[in-house]
Formats: sequence, structure tokens, C-alpha cells
Amino acid sequence: MIRPTLFALAFSVSLAACAAESPATAGGQAVAKAPAPATADAATRDRIEAALQGLAPGMKVDAIAPSPIPGFLEVALGARIIYVSEDGKQLLQGSLVDIASRESLTQASEAKLRRDMLAEVGDETGITFAAAEPRYEVTVFTDIDCGYCRRMHSEIAEYNRLGITINYLFYPRAGVGSESYQKAVNVWCARDRRKALTEAKAGKDLPKGNCTSPVTRDYDLGRRIGLDGTPAVYAANGTQLGGYVPPAEMLARLDEIAAKSGQ
Repeated sequence: MIRPTLFALAFSVSLAACAAESPATAGGQAVAKAPAPATADAATRDRIEAALQGLAPGMKVDAIAPSPIPGFLEVALGARIIYVSEDGKQLLQGSLVDIASRESLTQASEAKLRRDMLAEVGDETGITFAAAEPRYEVTVFTDIDCGYCRRMHSEIAEYNRLGITINYLFYPRAGVGSESYQKAVNVWCARDRRKALTEAKAGKDLPKGNCTSPVTRDYDLGRRIGLDGTPAVYAANGTQLGGYVPPAEMLARLDEIAAKSGQ
């Protein structure tokens, strides 16, 4: 994971590449000529990756794509987006907002990255509490010992009643090999995982599990996505809904997302 202090070093460089080129004259009027869009050819990719390695050794670049900022490229680090100049000399970190729509273009790109990452998770590797009449499905990274995770699960019937299907993945915050990690394995290895998860979140000690489980994979996925706490709730399009979100409020947020996407 990238340390914020390393990014701070990049802010001392010039951001001149963001400015338009010198005005040209057309019809007696000064007309700003926009720079050509940045391109992510092999040489540019190598230059950007080398620059980021110099900033934070071990940093893994997952994708490089065009960005709305002239002269800059959109760089994906897991499910986080930063903007790096084509020459690899400037870096921008933060939310790029479209003024007309008042929407964050950065958050939209990050949501797509999360959507694609979550789509790689097979249906057979989560623990699903399905609504009888499903309207929406959300993915929730959960920790057995997390207080808000337990509170959320205590309301699972209400989420389901409102038409929200909950698909759980494990994210033991204490890390692989911790007590919380083992509790997640215990749940997965139980004969009835849904029942075991409910009992574990109620504080019941389960028999120690010894089976092949997806807990490490879930945890690694959560780190790639950039989780900083649990529960972490994601809509089907990758939008992060928040941490603990009460059932009625979650339904309202999902309705809003659906309305914006025209569903």
C-alpha cells in the first residue's frame, strides 16, 4: 500500500503541464490551443512506472489510460486513481470533478476498477443472504469481530425485506493468521456457513476449521481495492456506499445510483 507521505513529495514539482499552450491568433482573436491528449505507448508506460518506482519502490501500476487532463494519464494503483504527466515528472492526487455535472470523474473511474475486481470473485466463494424479491445486490467486506459489522448483520432480515441481497466477503482487519482470520475460516469450514456466520457475529465460538478457504484471497482483494475499515459496502457498479449504512438509507442510496444510471 502506498504511504501518503510518499505522495507528498510529488506535490513539490511544477504542474505547468496542466496549463494550455500559448495562445494562437485566429480571426483576430486569441484562441487557446489545447495540448494533444497524452498517450500510453510502451515508452510512456515505462517512463511513468520508473518514476513511480523512484517515488515509492515496490509500487505496482495496474493500468495506465488516457485522462481528461491534457498532458496527464490516469494511473490505476489497485482501485486507486492518480494522474501522472506523460513525461513522468508531475503527479496529481485527488478528486477530479466535472463542474457541469458536479460528479467526481476520479470516483467514477475508481468505481469501475472496483466493479471489475469484484466481478472476478465467483458466486461460490462468498456467503450470500439473498432477498426473496431482490432489487439490488451489494458486496460487503466483513470482519467477525467488528462492532459495526455485527450491528449490520443483526439487521440482515431488514436488508433482505427491502430487496437488498448481501454478499459477504471476509476482511479480517488484524490480518492473515490473526484470531479474527481464524474465526472467518471457522465460518467457511462450517457445514452451514450462513448459520455459522450469524452465530460467530453473535459471539459464539465455533469449532476450529481446517479446510481450503477463500479468506486470504478476500483479504488480498480488500487490500487491492484500498479498504481502510469494515464493513465496506459496494454496489454492483463498484460505488462504495460507505461503512455501516442502515437498511432504509442503503435502499435510498441504491435507488439514487439506479436512477442516475437509468436502470
